Parts: sequence; structure tokens; C-alpha cells
Amino acid sequence: MMALEQHTAPAPETHSEPPGARPSRPPVGRWLVPLLVVLLLGQMAVAMVTTAVRQTPTIDEPVYVGTAAEYLHEHRVVHNPEHPPLGKLVVAVGVALADPQVDSSFTGDQGRLGRHLLYESGNDPWRLMLFARLPVIALTLAFGLVVFAFARELAGSAGGLAALGLYAFSPDVIAHGSLATLDVPAAGFVLTAVWLLWRARRRPRLHLPLAGVALGAALATKMSTLAALPVLVALAGLSVWCAREPSESRRRALGRAAAGAAVMTLAAVAVVWVSYLAVDPRLRWAPEQPVPAVHGLRGLAVDLLPFPEAYRDGMRFQFDFEEYPWEGFLFGRLYTGSLWYYLPAALLVKTPLGMLALWAAGTVTLVAVRRLRPAVPYLLVPTAVLLGAAMLGSRDFGTRYAVFVPMFLAVAAGCVLTVRRRWAPVAAGALVLFVAVSSLRTFPYYLPYSNEAFGGPAKTHLRLHDSNVDWGQDLGRLADRLRERYRGERIWLVYKGSGVPSYYGIRAADPRKVPVREVRGLLVVSDSSVAKATGRLAELIDSSRSIDTVGHSITIYRR
Repeated sequence: MMALEQHTAPAPETHSEPPGARPSRPPVGRWLVPLLVVLLLGQMAVAMVTTAVRQTPTIDEPVYVGTAAEYLHEHRVVHNPEHPPLGKLVVAVGVALADPQVDSSFTGDQGRLGRHLLYESGNDPWRLMLFARLPVIALTLAFGLVVFAFARELAGSAGGLAALGLYAFSPDVIAHGSLATLDVPAAGFVLTAVWLLWRARRRPRLHLPLAGVALGAALATKMSTLAALPVLVALAGLSVWCAREPSESRRRALGRAAAGAAVMTLAAVAVVWVSYLAVDPRLRWAPEQPVPAVHGLRGLAVDLLPFPEAYRDGMRFQFDFEEYPWEGFLFGRLYTGSLWYYLPAALLVKTPLGMLALWAAGTVTLVAVRRLRPAVPYLLVPTAVLLGAAMLGSRDFGTRYAVFVPMFLAVAAGCVLTVRRRWAPVAAGALVLFVAVSSLRTFPYYLPYSNEAFGGPAKTHLRLHDSNVDWGQDLGRLADRLRERYRGERIWLVYKGSGVPSYYGIRAADPRKVPVREVRGLLVVSDSSVAKATGRLAELIDSSRSIDTVGHSITIYRR
């Protein structure tokens, strides 16, 4: 029988490929998937670089850029201790390439540090900010490859491309991935750690230490990622348990699972220490301001952290920030404190409708399809824990605190392609296309994006504020608009941001410092300030006529 089969086999099957080798694919099929990956990431890169070139510094960026320059030139941790060094070391790569002039004699707080570097030290803030943003852009693109690889392992190449499409067209990821900030790097490192833990189910010895490095990178970028630490430690043990031999005893398997979790944790702790040592090998710590005292369980938890003193004091600053009565704005309501449902509501506004549908469908698919259920603890549990921790925070400032959601749920959404229904690929493709169109329509104003159900980016300021809409990014556009349309008119400006208006040629006065009757001409107000306007500013706005908007984040009134 075997001889007969060999004799009657078709000629193409008798070539000299090794046993088990796959038949060669047509050239088009072989290159189609990589080509689509390049195209998706290419359009994302264009969107982010274009955004980075045209936006002036947001509120947080000068702090990180100034601190990065301080790391490079002073080799010490002084400013911005509430965030560990690694994310700012990423930014420092771009700062080093820009080679700015640094005033080593500067003394002042971290807010003034960045503005002094950008505007008072003889540097070009446009060039310096672009260079500082480029490493974060590169890292954001790399995380796109992680999204694709993770989804492909679960749902095949089609699922990987669908997941990458959602990631590459996500307005939130594009908006914050094009800034020299820490939110996207921290979230991407957590996603990378989870992906490596998923791969550790087959090769734990290789992937567990790598997962520890990725987790350590997240912890060394933003302290909020500490909420994911217990979950990832448990997942490390689960991965080792799943990789056990059938003949292995339960007791030995449990011991190996515990050892695997310990290896990952030790690797993560080591990365945090290395990030501080990279800044200052002597680990000097001289805080620029007094460190607040933290008592009770929080204080005990901080004291037990196996991290450098600067990290633990940074946690104390973070806990102190949580006690501050911050103002929030949601659906036209100005309030003091925080709302537990703020982030889900903000995500509902700022996520494309097709993406919301695919997130829901992907979540259901993960739970319903038997072979995908093992991925539920890896994709849905970290997302839920991180989102829950963010919802309990006191700062209702924007969806950037939940930017991990579009990353993790993009992978989950790709799993919809495993559903064996003829309509599933067509429906998924149509929804991804809907997301792409919605995202491209908002170009290049990704920061104030909101979906069509809420009126698009022009209406976002009516429902949200701060980094959801107006983070100081449009000062340069405002200067251009004033020169083009309102040259020679008297300008009254209330700007919420870290830029310096006079550098961009804006000569304006603060209308809140003079009697209302003296304010005549153009009243220019950042939309976050409009949302929180009270007293004299509210009176000025109410008695003025809106005539123009800039970047969907600044409103121009005439008085």
C-alpha cells in the first residue's frame, strides 16, 4: 500500500523537502500579511509624526523633557520623583540627539524646569519636542507588533491583522503615543509582559525572565502599573503550571510554578533598580521638595516595597496627590473629587463605535469559544484590574489613564475571526473599516477625538476636559490663526498649558486681572478653562460671542 501511494503521488509532492515541511506558498500569499502589517504601522507612524510636528508642548511634557535633560547632564534624581526614571530615559534618547543647551545653575520646581529648558535656554522648542517624542513614537509602533503577534497566536493571521488595525487606528493610542509622556510606554510594557507570559505556557524558561523584564520596565515607567503586579505574578505561576509534564507530580508542579513566579518577580525588581542606577550609579536622592508622610496601610505597603528610596518616596508623593481635591468635568457637570464611573463614560465618548462593538464581541468570543478560554485570565483580568484601580483614583483627567484598554481589547477583538460563521469575517472587516474612517476623519486632531454618537471632536469639549480635549497642544495653531485672520486686534488670553504664548508671537493680557468693562477685542480661552469657568471668567464668556475655534481645543470669542 505504501509503495502504491508513493508511486501514484502527484509530481509536485515528490520534491526533496524534508519530512513535515509545509508546501511553499505563492509569493503573493507569503508577502501579503507582512505587507499589510507594514502598511498599518506606516499609516500610524505618519499620523503620529504629523501630530508630533504640529503640536506645542502639552502640560506634562515639559516636566518629562526637563527631567530627561537633567538625567543626561546632572546624573541624579531630583525632579519628578512621582514617576520612575525609565520612561523619561526613553525620552532622553531623543533629547540627547537634539543636544539642547542645559542651564546647570537652574533652581526651581519641575514645572519651571521644563519651561526654562524649552523657552529660556536658547533652544528651539519645536525641534526639541519633536526629538523627545520620536522615541515614544518608535516604542508605540513596536507595541503594535506585540498586539499583532499576540492576536495571531490566538486567532491566526486574519485575527492579528484585525487587532493591529484597531490598534493602529485607535485615536487614543495615536494621540498619546505621539507625545513625550509615560502612559503609552507603561501600558505597552504591561501588554508585552502578558504576551510573554502567554508564550511561557510552552517555554517557561525562556519567556518568564523576559516577562519579568517587561513587567519591570512597566513598573519603572509608571507606579500605577503596580496594580497589575499581583495578577502577573499569578499568571506566571499559571503559565508554569500549564507547561508541566503529564507525569509530573502535583506537588512538584506547584513548586515549579512558585519558583517561576519568583523568577519573574526578581527580574522585574532588578529592572527597576537598574533604571535608577542608569541615572545615578551612586543612587543619590535629594528631593526638590519635602516628602509627604504616608501612614496606615499605605505607609506600610510603601515601606515594604523592595525598590530604591527614591521610588518609595515617589509613591508617597502619588498618595499625597490622591488626597488633593481635584476638579473634574463630565457631560457638562463641573465637580470636585472623582466619579467612579468617569473612565468608563469617557471611554464610551472617545472610542470609535466600531471599536466598542468589536471589543464587546471579542470579549464574548474569548469566554464562549472553548479553545480561547485559557486566554481570558491573560487578556481580560489584567484589563479589569488596571481599569478598576484607575477608576478608584482621584484624578478624572482623561482616558490616558486607561490607554491599556485599547491595547488589550484589540487583541481580544481579533479573536472574533475565530467564529465559524460566514458573516463573521465580513462583519469584523466592516467594523475595522468603520474605525479606520472615523480615525482618519479626525486627523490631525486626535487628542480631542470623540465618536460620531457624541458629535465628533468638535463637540468633545461639551462633555470632557483636560487631556481628553485641551492639554495645551494648540498654542502654535492659535498663533497661526491670529496672524492669518485677526492681525492687529487686541487679544485677551486664558491659556491652559505649559507653552509660553509670547514665544509664538502671541501678545495677550489676562482678562481676569482687569475690570470686565475693559475687556474689548478677542477673548481667547482654552476649552478646559471654559468648562471650569466661574466668577469673572464665566461672566466674560457669557457676555461674548463665539466666532472661531482652534484645533477643537481653544475657543475665540469677540467682545
